[in-house]
Amino acid sequence: MDNNFKMVAKTLFGFEDILAKELTQLGAMQVEKGVRNVSFVGDKGFMYKANMGLRTAIKILKPIKSFRVAREEDLYNNVKNIKWENYLKSDGSLAVDATVHHSVFTHSKYTALKTKDAIVDRFREQDGNRPNIDLRFPDLKINVHIDRQRCTISLDTSGESLHRRGYKTATNIAPISEVLAAGLILMSGWDGQSDFMDPMCGSGTILAEAAMIACNIPPNLMRKEFAFERWEDWDVDLFEKIEESLLKKTRDFHHKILGYDKSPSAVKKAKDNIKNAHLDEFVHIQHEDFFKTQKAGTAKLHMVFNPPYGERLENLNIETFYGDIGATLKHGYSNTDAWLVTSNLEALKYIGLRPSRKIKVFNAKLESRLVKYEMYEGSRKAKKQ
Repeated sequence: MDNNFKMVAKTLFGFEDILAKELTQLGAMQVEKGVRNVSFVGDKGFMYKANMGLRTAIKILKPIKSFRVAREEDLYNNVKNIKWENYLKSDGSLAVDATVHHSVFTHSKYTALKTKDAIVDRFREQDGNRPNIDLRFPDLKINVHIDRQRCTISLDTSGESLHRRGYKTATNIAPISEVLAAGLILMSGWDGQSDFMDPMCGSGTILAEAAMIACNIPPNLMRKEFAFERWEDWDVDLFEKIEESLLKKTRDFHHKILGYDKSPSAVKKAKDNIKNAHLDEFVHIQHEDFFKTQKAGTAKLHMVFNPPYGERLENLNIETFYGDIGATLKHGYSNTDAWLVTSNLEALKYIGLRPSRKIKVFNAKLESRLVKYEMYEGSRKAKKQ
């Protein structure tokens, strides 16, 4: 038990419940939801596992000290008193990022600078040597979080945001983030037990995340590096053991994942990304205009897509475009659960269908809605009659 410690997984607004469920399923202890984060307890192996296996986490932080701050000196002195030599060599490199909600500390960059000064001064006073600053590939990445009077200093175990899975080489205008895509699919309740479709697939992010969910493939297997790989206590054997244990839990998938896009360049990018992710045996992408298609067969279909909002495409007639979405679903896609996400809340009125669910989410800084339309078997027949 002594080897366990507290960690905090950061996520997007509205994804706290899903992330907490993911953590519990992975085997985390003392899982507690916050706002845009979930805290939990585990050991070093679990820290590796969380970084590799969580779909809706952006970062995994390891808090090492928490204290009250009223003035700048409180921050400097407390940071300087931390035994940084336990985490970093004096000739190593570091980077600091900060988030602040405080009357004195109003600027995150300045807070990060004061933190860096305190760490560097400690090393310089101890042996005359000082670590370098390396914002891109530091040996140690440090996170400072000040909320009112409470400051928490954490080690960033992830490094680059965990949405950078490593399979995307090509993107379109305003691509959806991998974490957002995975969260929306999990929120939609898809479990890999039916066919799946993204009819406006862009660069293929939703398709890739759906395939990994269906097969229970760890989302961050293809990452080039996690921050903890540069730590003093990096254990490559343990990491490989955890990786192997996650890979043993992958499962077979017996349905189809289909992507359409009417842009030939998007289709090419999506195919490249799916191939990079080694998911091309599960995902089929076609050059199609969704509005000219209808569902093949009568089996249940699960659809998740991110249509243009108007910000992404100029000359888009929102009323006609969203009207066409409604008409295509109604006349061509019976026995389908169709989920779409949009930040254009006005546009939803033009779909002309009644949503059975509406969930508030954020796409970057845009407040959006994830909405569900249930297209029943027989609605087409009724229409014809």
